[in-house]
Amino acid sequence: MNPATLSALAEPNRFQMVELLREGPLTVGELADRLQVRQPQVSKHLKVLQEVEIVEVIPSANRRYYKLRPEPFRQMDDWLDTFRSMWEEQLDRLGDYLKQLQEEQNK
Repeated sequence: MNPATLSALAEPNRFQMVELLREGPLTVGELADRLQVRQPQVSKHLKVLQEVEIVEVIPSANRRYYKLRPEPFRQMDDWLDTFRSMWEEQLDRLGDYLKQLQEEQNK
């Protein structure tokens, strides 16, 4: 898990861009319109997202479309999975403990 990925997503405008790009590739202008942010600001945010490899550019004639790359999200999911396992184990132990308490009360 690349900490720079989380850092890039921590900025609200970049997070919103990623949310919009979930629907499919968009141009800088389309992102600017939907976010109501000026194009130069969107371009700066996209540059950050591109540097941490969250987005990639697809040139098409005189337009440049930005789309999400799946790899950083897979890495994030793998990283989060380690926490899921930890919590599931703790919840299983809690369930066992509660079952034990219930059995003791029923005696």
